[in-house]
Amino acid sequence: MNIKKYTLTLTLAAAFAFQASAQKPENILAAAGSPANPKVSISWNRYHDNTALLDIYRKMASAHPDLVQLESIGKSVEGRDLWLLTISDKKKGDTKTKPAAYIDGGIHANEVQTVEFALYIAWYVTEMHAADNPFFQQLLADKAFYIVPSINPDSRDAFIHGPNTQHSSRTGRKPLDNDRDGLVDEDDFDDLNGDGHITQMRRKSEQGRFIIDPADPRRLIPAPEGQPGEYELLGYEGLDNDGDGLVNEDGVGGYDPNRDWGWNWQPNYVQSGAYKYPFSLPENRAVADFIMAHPNIAAGQSFHNYGGMILRGPGAQDDEANFRPADISVYDALGKKAELLIPGYRYIVTYKDLYSVYGGEFDWMHSARGIFAMSNELWMANYYFQKSGQEPGNSYANAQNEQYIFDQFLLFGDGFLEWTPYEHPQYGAIEIGGFKKNYGRLHPGFLMESDAHRNASFVIYHAYHTPKLNISEVAVKDLGSGLSEVTAVVRNERIIPTHSSLDIANKIEVPDVISISGGNVIAGMIVENRDFGVTTEQKRDAANIKVSNIPGNGYVTVRWIVKGNGKYTVTVNSKKGGTAVKST
Repeated sequence: MNIKKYTLTLTLAAAFAFQASAQKPENILAAAGSPANPKVSISWNRYHDNTALLDIYRKMASAHPDLVQLESIGKSVEGRDLWLLTISDKKKGDTKTKPAAYIDGGIHANEVQTVEFALYIAWYVTEMHAADNPFFQQLLADKAFYIVPSINPDSRDAFIHGPNTQHSSRTGRKPLDNDRDGLVDEDDFDDLNGDGHITQMRRKSEQGRFIIDPADPRRLIPAPEGQPGEYELLGYEGLDNDGDGLVNEDGVGGYDPNRDWGWNWQPNYVQSGAYKYPFSLPENRAVADFIMAHPNIAAGQSFHNYGGMILRGPGAQDDEANFRPADISVYDALGKKAELLIPGYRYIVTYKDLYSVYGGEFDWMHSARGIFAMSNELWMANYYFQKSGQEPGNSYANAQNEQYIFDQFLLFGDGFLEWTPYEHPQYGAIEIGGFKKNYGRLHPGFLMESDAHRNASFVIYHAYHTPKLNISEVAVKDLGSGLSEVTAVVRNERIIPTHSSLDIANKIEVPDVISISGGNVIAGMIVENRDFGVTTEQKRDAANIKVSNIPGNGYVTVRWIVKGNGKYTVTVNSKKGGTAVKST
């Protein structure tokens, strides 16, 4: 017998036995706000490719069959599935009739953590429901979550498995002739030193404008005035692959998937990154078709990075009229809560406080579908040392300096590739080095779960405040001669109305319907002022009163004159508000 091998086997067996015993509920003190023994265990300090994501999705659907449904809503350019997780308590009503929140991530694939943040929401609400948390049990009884964690799966795998900069693989993978030379994607980045990252090229030069930072030899800084430079920066790793005298000028893709949506779309000469026409990309078309088929979606959220911002529309100034005062008040209530829940993030208006965007996703959701849609721009340099964005001296240059310090003392150099010599066929003797693709835009592992949870808390709050309808009163008054006056009050207990102001003006969605059964309806009316008896009669189909909106934190009152037996049932049906029933 091999004694060493036998001993190792016993040691490993003992270790696994200890690990298994340590996971028993009696061995664990739950941290407040976290599931102590999740049915699906996920490490939130790493990034997952499409294969790993699908494995997680399937485990979630298997572990929570009454809460999770997994399906594909379409295919990407390269034929990958766009996976949807529908999260709701299937035992507590039809998911399609519940007010819903739509959430996605990864439309810009280099914004890698957006997928994990969307997935975290799906994981957290299901695991907390399984842990018998009353809030989540009620939430999933009332609401539905439609979560597509990754809507650009082609470029996600390309980013994770291929060499990239921090910013590349943002586009999709549809081939394009970006430099108009008759060839497509022929001059992409080149991983010259084969380390899996595309970093910077530099070379010594008398014409250089940079010197090595005396405080940190990894870094180049501008030469002080009057002092000659020693180095010039040549850009990211690459070759002149097509012999046109340019490097890296025709990489894969070259369009922006978040400029393809069918609202206020503009061609490429107006909006850089636009493709041929609205919804010309199959991924976006699949999402749009899904949203169009689910009018119960009242809240929308798309994750992006970078900057620590909570964005609302409009993306462009000429669309400002579509954001009416009543709707802005809803966004403001949500945005101010987001600033509280996610310290350091700022609630802003896209075109006013950032830049103009035409053909963006949340503008389409708001203006074409009447959905209260927002976007969280995840992560920011201020988080390196927990600085507020308003602190004096926290400039871009200072933040860049802190990026080096953070890598040195908190990541222990794991975010930086040291400068190494390379003989370039066009540039001659150069050096290659710089920050890795997974550092800068992306959360360091140990900060990821905390920020994921804070952002999730806001999205859950947003979803919670989709309409919740309640028939608070059904009053019957005997009018004599076999007639009764039946008055019903329908309340909306949440911030978001059943119809936005823009929805009402443009008739995007059908009105809410409040119906009565149990007698022969003689007349039906909306009550504008109950005290003074001010009403507006609905001449046709009096039993089914159509109301244009049930306002957030508000109510509507309706009334019928009925001939019948005095036992009545009132039902309200709203596409975005769900249903409610009350009987006398």
